[in-house]
Amino acid sequence: MNSPANILETYWGFTSFRPLQEAIITSVLDGKDTVALLPTSGGKSVCFQVPALATDGICIVVSPLVALMADQVKNLKQKGIKALQLSGGISFQELQVLLDNARFGNYKFLYLSPERLQQEIVQQAIRQMPVNLIAVDEAHCISQWGNDFRPAYKNVVALREMHPLVPIIALTATATNEVLVDTIKELQLELPAIHRASFARDNLSYLVYKEEDKLYRLEQWLQNLKGKAIVYVRSRKMCVEISNQLNTLGIASTFYHGGINTEEKEKKMLSWQQGKTPVIVATNAFGMGIDQPDVRLVIHLQLPDSLEAYFQEAGRAGRDGQLAKAIILWSDYNKNLVQSQFVDAYPSVKDVKFLYKKLNNYFQVPYGEGAFDTHPFNFGDFCKVYQFNSLLAYNGLQVLDRLGVLQLSKTFGRKSTVHFTATSEVVLNYFKKDVKASVVGKTILRLYGGIFETASSVNLQLVASKSGQPISDIITVLEQMERDGLLDLQLQITDAMLTFMVPREDDKTINPLAKEISLHKDKKAAQVQAVIRYLENDSECKSIQLLRYFGEREATACGLCSVCKKASGPISATEQKVLSEKIRIQLEEGPQTSRELSEKLIFAETDITAVLRLLLDRGSVQLDFRNRYHLK
Repeated sequence: MNSPANILETYWGFTSFRPLQEAIITSVLDGKDTVALLPTSGGKSVCFQVPALATDGICIVVSPLVALMADQVKNLKQKGIKALQLSGGISFQELQVLLDNARFGNYKFLYLSPERLQQEIVQQAIRQMPVNLIAVDEAHCISQWGNDFRPAYKNVVALREMHPLVPIIALTATATNEVLVDTIKELQLELPAIHRASFARDNLSYLVYKEEDKLYRLEQWLQNLKGKAIVYVRSRKMCVEISNQLNTLGIASTFYHGGINTEEKEKKMLSWQQGKTPVIVATNAFGMGIDQPDVRLVIHLQLPDSLEAYFQEAGRAGRDGQLAKAIILWSDYNKNLVQSQFVDAYPSVKDVKFLYKKLNNYFQVPYGEGAFDTHPFNFGDFCKVYQFNSLLAYNGLQVLDRLGVLQLSKTFGRKSTVHFTATSEVVLNYFKKDVKASVVGKTILRLYGGIFETASSVNLQLVASKSGQPISDIITVLEQMERDGLLDLQLQITDAMLTFMVPREDDKTINPLAKEISLHKDKKAAQVQAVIRYLENDSECKSIQLLRYFGEREATACGLCSVCKKASGPISATEQKVLSEKIRIQLEEGPQTSRELSEKLIFAETDITAVLRLLLDRGSVQLDFRNRYHLK
C-alpha cells in the first residue's frame, strides 16, 4: 500500500496535507465510516481520492452535479489516474460498455448521480466490482432538513447493502447539527468518525446593507472589479434584466439560470471563467460545484430562503485565500417577499391533501390504483384547471416528492414525434422554397436517421440548439409542414413527468405524513426567520452570527464584516482633515451630491457623509434644494 503522503506528493505535488485531511484519510484507511465537514475550498476531494488510490479496488463516488463530476474526472485523468463518469444522455449500449470498463479495466474511480443507482444494470455491475470505498459528496442532500434535499439520495443506501463491509465517507461543507444527525441516520453510518473543521473564513468579509437603490450600489461595487463576481437573484427574468442593465453601464456581464439549455450554459460558464464576462448574474441554478478561485464578490440582490443556502453561495468567493466580499443588499420589500414566497406559500396539511386529490382527479386515477404510473404533466394547465396559486401548488408538489408520494421529474421539456410521409425528393424541393423550413427540416434529418421510414421521437431543445432557431419557430414550421402534407406530427408539450409512487387513497395517503408536513412548514418558517434576524442584527459580528447558526460557539469577531467595520468607530482627526480637503477640492469644480462625491473619493461613504455633516455644522459648505453641496 502506498503511503498517503507519497500519493499526495506524486499526484498533487504537495508535501503536506491541509488541516484535518490526514486525520480523515487515516480514519478511512482504518475502515471506519467517516464524516468530513470541511468549509468550501477545504480540500474535500483529496479526503476520498487519496485513500482510494492507497488501496486496491475502485471507489464509487456519488455526486449531485454532472459538471462537478466531469471536472473531477477530467482532473484525475490529467494526473494519469483512471476514472470514468456515468453521464446523462448515454445509450444502453454505452452504459454497458462503461460499466464493463469499470469492472475489468482497472479503474480507480466511478462517478455517478444518485438517480443512476435506481437502474438494475448499474446495481448488478457495482455488486461485482472490487469496491474499496464509497464516497458521498454533498452528503447533506440526503437529509430532509438539508438545504439541497434530493429524494434520489435515498438510493445511496443500496450501496451499503451491496458492499456492507466497505467504509463510507460522507462529505459536506454545509450542515447544521440537526442535518448532520439526520445525514448519519439516513446513510446508515456505523459509529462514524466525525471530523469537523471550523467554517470560519478569515479572508471573507460579510457585508449587509439596507438599500433601496440597489442597481446604483451594484454598479459601485462592480466598477473597479479585479477578478470575478457572482450576482444572485431569485427569478430568471431578473437575471436577464440585471445583466442587460450592467452591460448598458459598461460592465461586461452574462446571465445564468435553469431555463437555458446545456450548450448555452457551458458557453456562459466558459465566458465567465475566462474573464470575457467577469460578472455573472444567476439564480441558484448556478450552484454546487462552482470552483472558481478568483471570485472577489458574491452579491445577493434578493434574499436566500435559508442561511444554509446563503453560506454556500457566499462561500464561492475567495477560494484562492485572497480577500473577498459577500454582500447582501436588502430592503423591507425583500424581507416581506421572502416571507410570502417561502412561509406564507408553504402548504399546510390541508393544502397538501387538496392538491393530492386534485392531481389524482386530473389524471383520472381510480381509488386504490395508480402506483408507479407515469404521466406527462403540464403544470400551467393543471393550475389553470383547478385555479391553484402556482407557488403554493409548486411547493405542494415538492412536499409530495420529498415524502415519496410521487416523483416529479426535473427534466422539463418537450417530447414530440415526427414522421416524414412525403418522399425525400418532395421534401427537398419544399425546402428550396422555404428557407426556415430548410434550416429546421435539414437539422432534423441530420439528427434522426430513418425518420422517413418510421415515426421518431424528436428532442426539440436539441433541434433548437443545432439549428439556432427558437423552439416556438420550430413548432410553427413543423405544424405548417404537417398542414402541407409532408409529415405526421405528434406535438407533446409538457412541463414535467409525474409518477405516482403509491396507490390512490386520498386522505389516507396523506394522514400518516401530516406530522412531517407540519414540521417542514415550521422548519421553513424558522429558516426564513433566521435570515431576517441575520439582516437586522447590526450589533454582532456577521461571521459570529453565521458560525453560531452552524453550531460553532467559540468564534471571535472577524474585523472585516459590516458590523465590525461600523464598530471600529469614526475616522481619526487626521483622516477627517485629509477628507475635508479632498471634499473641498471636488466642490471647487461645482456643486455635487454625496453620492457623486462617494464615486470620486476612495473613502468609505459613511465617513464622507459624517465629514459633510461636520462641514455643514461649521458653515464651510451648504446644501441646496437638489441635495447638492456647495462651498461657501
